[in-house]
Amino acid sequence: MKKYAMETIVGIFVALGIATIGYMTVKLGHVSLFGDETYPIYANFTSVSGLRAGNPVNMLGIEIGKVESLRMDQENLQAVVEMKIQKNVKVYDDAIASIKTEGLIGDKYVSIDPGGGGSILEPGGTITQTQPAVDIADLVGKYAFGDVKDTKKE
Repeated sequence: MKKYAMETIVGIFVALGIATIGYMTVKLGHVSLFGDETYPIYANFTSVSGLRAGNPVNMLGIEIGKVESLRMDQENLQAVVEMKIQKNVKVYDDAIASIKTEGLIGDKYVSIDPGGGGSILEPGGTITQTQPAVDIADLVGKYAFGDVKDTKKE
């Protein structure tokens, strides 16, 4: 009888361990099992240097979504960024999307100024007003190698 009791207790612990691992995988992996709570919007940039799929999308300093994918538009020579935004967040068609850096050398993210003067951007809509990332290394290189104009007179 003791043998079966011990096996039952071990079995319960193993089942709880597997259930916990499954729950943490879904929770930490941001996997949605019962429908998607996001909608796609797009933004066209002249440069998306440093931006990657999975980077956050922020509005007013709050994370509201993720960068889903990056692709090139060969006809317009622009980079198209697909973003998944939470369904409860409204983005207007006069919004401005810009690529920013967390800190001095941190990861890139997309920052959206929500707008508000126009109509609400429908799922699959495109933000037309964008600002590409400022390349810090390029600015430092210009300063270091003398491309920055000196305002002192000789």
